[in-house]
Amino acid sequence: MLSSVVAGDVIKSSGDHHEAIISPRFRLLNLPPLGSIAPMAGLDAVHRNQAFSSRLLLFLTTLSMTLAALAFVLQWRGGVDDPASRWLAADAHGFPGMDNSPLSSLDSSTPSVVSRSSSDCASILGSSSSPSFPYFRGWKFDFDKDLKPKICITASTSAGLEQIVPWLFYHKVIGVSHFFLFVEGKAAKPHVSVVLESISGVKVIYRTKELEEKQAKSRIWHETWLANFFYKPCNYELFVKQSLNMEMAIPMARDAGMDWIIHLDTDELMHPAGAKEYSLTQLLSDVPANVDMVIFPNYESSVERNDIKDPFSEVSMFKKNYDHLPKETYFGMYKEATRGNPNYFLTYGNGKSAARIQDNLRPNGAHRWHNYMKPPTEIKLEEAAVLHYTYSKFSDLTSRHDRCGCKPTKEDVKRCFMLDFDRAAFIIASTATEEEMLHWYDEHVVWTDKQLNLKLLRKGILTRIYAPMFFLTHAKFLVCLKAIIQSLRENGVLSSAIASSKQKLNSTAGIPQGKSDALPDSIDSPSKFQATARKMMEISGGGMESAIPPQSPPCLDDFIAKT
Repeated sequence: MLSSVVAGDVIKSSGDHHEAIISPRFRLLNLPPLGSIAPMAGLDAVHRNQAFSSRLLLFLTTLSMTLAALAFVLQWRGGVDDPASRWLAADAHGFPGMDNSPLSSLDSSTPSVVSRSSSDCASILGSSSSPSFPYFRGWKFDFDKDLKPKICITASTSAGLEQIVPWLFYHKVIGVSHFFLFVEGKAAKPHVSVVLESISGVKVIYRTKELEEKQAKSRIWHETWLANFFYKPCNYELFVKQSLNMEMAIPMARDAGMDWIIHLDTDELMHPAGAKEYSLTQLLSDVPANVDMVIFPNYESSVERNDIKDPFSEVSMFKKNYDHLPKETYFGMYKEATRGNPNYFLTYGNGKSAARIQDNLRPNGAHRWHNYMKPPTEIKLEEAAVLHYTYSKFSDLTSRHDRCGCKPTKEDVKRCFMLDFDRAAFIIASTATEEEMLHWYDEHVVWTDKQLNLKLLRKGILTRIYAPMFFLTHAKFLVCLKAIIQSLRENGVLSSAIASSKQKLNSTAGIPQGKSDALPDSIDSPSKFQATARKMMEISGGGMESAIPPQSPPCLDDFIAKT
């Protein structure tokens, strides 16, 4: 037997049998027998770790739920302003432009559907001081502060809201901050102009007697380079108006602090291919400082149906410009690409241009700019283009007969139209039945041969461009705009507004209120960007020749004659 004494405590051991005599000290401390101390200490550590993990997980879960509940309560009560989730305006907005229109005086009993629809779309149409876009509902874009360089577009238009509003929206998205719209016809009607004037960055100039008198005293009216187009009807008259309007837009752009000015029609969209983020601002910011003008070759819409209603959001196929194709491809596929039409393009093929705002700048026709003191230094970008939606709707053909007073004969149409296809279209629209016009339209305009389309797409003659469709289809503002106009028509509000607006216009002798001082007193009065790796084609400066009119691309006969 082995016995040991530890501080008065005795433990006896005999063979495999153990007998412990435990002192009162161990009992008071409530300690386990010595043989079981080590395993029980390990179990206690495991239990303690599990308990700590459980408490930590419970704390984090409770904290997350509490924060989520707090955020929900604050947002519900209006404590948090979340633009991304705010689809309706906090305050009631009227139809864009109602603040200064006769609608503001209408009885408050106007059905609520009108106010709801207009409130829904107020941010889209820009009724506030800074524009907002459907992609970023409620987020405001301060163009004057953020965009460099500042770009403006001048246009002469007689189109309606269904064409002008998406055109404005698209160009705002890609970086254009100001628009100088010279309006007449449908675009000058009160129910159209009142909406245009309510959109931030848009300046509307009406074709009034005062405007015509100012332009009759302008510098280019008395110069010879535009004289060949004076006193001729239809397209020639339009060409002169566009040039005079461009001249007047230059000092307006300078006063607004613009860096670049572009002349564009409302059936054309800028396509800043090759720029980061599909941005016209980025594209022009990379232009070298010594460049005065950037030329954008035009692509022409190639519709695949004869029932297009909204070209900007329905057309994706375009015919590329001669300048963006290898010469061998262009002339090698010329006959198949022309499909029996007079030229490669239905209408013009010499593109449009952007000019840097500077002293002595003047237009050189609707397609180019010039400078009185020096030949402008020009570049042509190899990727960017102007998308021209020409004859993209059947109604573009049927409405031709209303545009001019010319006789529908091959000789007389030459007085009115500069391009061969326009002449042929005018004769068909003036002499054929609607069924015959549709057949002619399908044969000369609509691309129904899918095998030919695929072949030309593979060769690079045709190309697919989806950017405008993406912007305008997903915006949903066209649907919103149509809903507003439809609701106004159904409730008689639109007709009342038009009648009241006419009375207001008549009372001011046909000149819109506040517009007389918008015209500049003087048309003309006698200043380092690093280029990126984007390829540019240098072009020699022009002289003082006649104004550059719309021109067709090179034809096959020209190529054969040179060879």
